[in-house]
Amino acid sequence: MFREVARSRQALNREECLRILKEEKRGVLAVLTDDGYPYALPIDHYYCEEDGHIYFHSGKTGHKIDAVRGHDKVSYCVYGSGEREEGEWWLCFKSVIVFGRIREVEDPEKIIDISRKLSLKFTDDLEYIEKEVRQSGPRTALLELVPEHMTGKRVTER
Repeated sequence: MFREVARSRQALNREECLRILKEEKRGVLAVLTDDGYPYALPIDHYYCEEDGHIYFHSGKTGHKIDAVRGHDKVSYCVYGSGEREEGEWWLCFKSVIVFGRIREVEDPEKIIDISRKLSLKFTDDLEYIEKEVRQSGPRTALLELVPEHMTGKRVTER
């Protein structure tokens, strides 16, 4: 059902894929809308080592939520900013694509816990984070992506 990387020499191992998911702050989530069109959007994520799931915060209404409620199969692509070898014009970068099913988290305590952890990827200002959680928490939806397949690869632009 799922395809492997066509150029196997460029494939990343599982550990490298997980490192990218943990370290990178954002990626592109692709969902399917009710009218059959793909909808891909940049979004922040939190990779949880404890359960191996990827979490996204969201508003409780909108195009993304409607798509997720209609179709639970999604893909999520994460990639780094790349590295340039000295004297070269091209970049080498690594990317990970995760396929899986997404669902809304209902547990209010989990929503707050993951929201804090996601915020810590961007700032260590705990006072700011707590203020945001208090103010935005009731309006926040949490989406949980349960991976079914993951591939990663190293790409050179030349």
